[in-house]
Amino acid sequence: MMFAMFPESISVPQRSQVLQATQDCVVRAAGLFEHVFVAPPVRFDLSGRAAGQYRVFGSEVAIRYNPYIFARYFEDNLNETVPHEVAHFVVDQLWGLRRVRAHGAEWQSVMRALGAEPRATARYDLTGLPVRRQRRFAYRCTCRRHELTTCRHNRVQRGDARYHCRYCGQPLVIDGT
Repeated sequence: MMFAMFPESISVPQRSQVLQATQDCVVRAAGLFEHVFVAPPVRFDLSGRAAGQYRVFGSEVAIRYNPYIFARYFEDNLNETVPHEVAHFVVDQLWGLRRVRAHGAEWQSVMRALGAEPRATARYDLTGLPVRRQRRFAYRCTCRRHELTTCRHNRVQRGDARYHCRYCGQPLVIDGT
């Protein structure tokens, strides 16, 4: 498959379709869960490898979509990414994000109720699209070496988080070698 030298962004009519699909999904969820939801703002400013993101920053919430991935895989994203992000919004409104796992049982049940397959990620060919690459930091435990993303590394450095090896259970420490 050949892709253009300059990536194409989602068109204005497609944006309108995505906005309407998001609104329809929120309304459908309100009926299913007998709850009044005020649809969050929708932005087309996401970059990187993710097609969508439900973002909470303080009291501000938004659903963000990647305009380049949507342009390339429009129908897939309309049918999968829109309900995926709306499901995160619904879970946040009903249970609170801090009380449940991101793609846990609550989110999966909302996805099924919305008629979507509860998949956490999609695999798209992103050749030619602007993608953000995170720097990785070397950490170790007693049994192996690990790589933590910049976000996780910064959380460790601030003392906001500690990560443990899934195999030996020991805490991860920065690899100074």
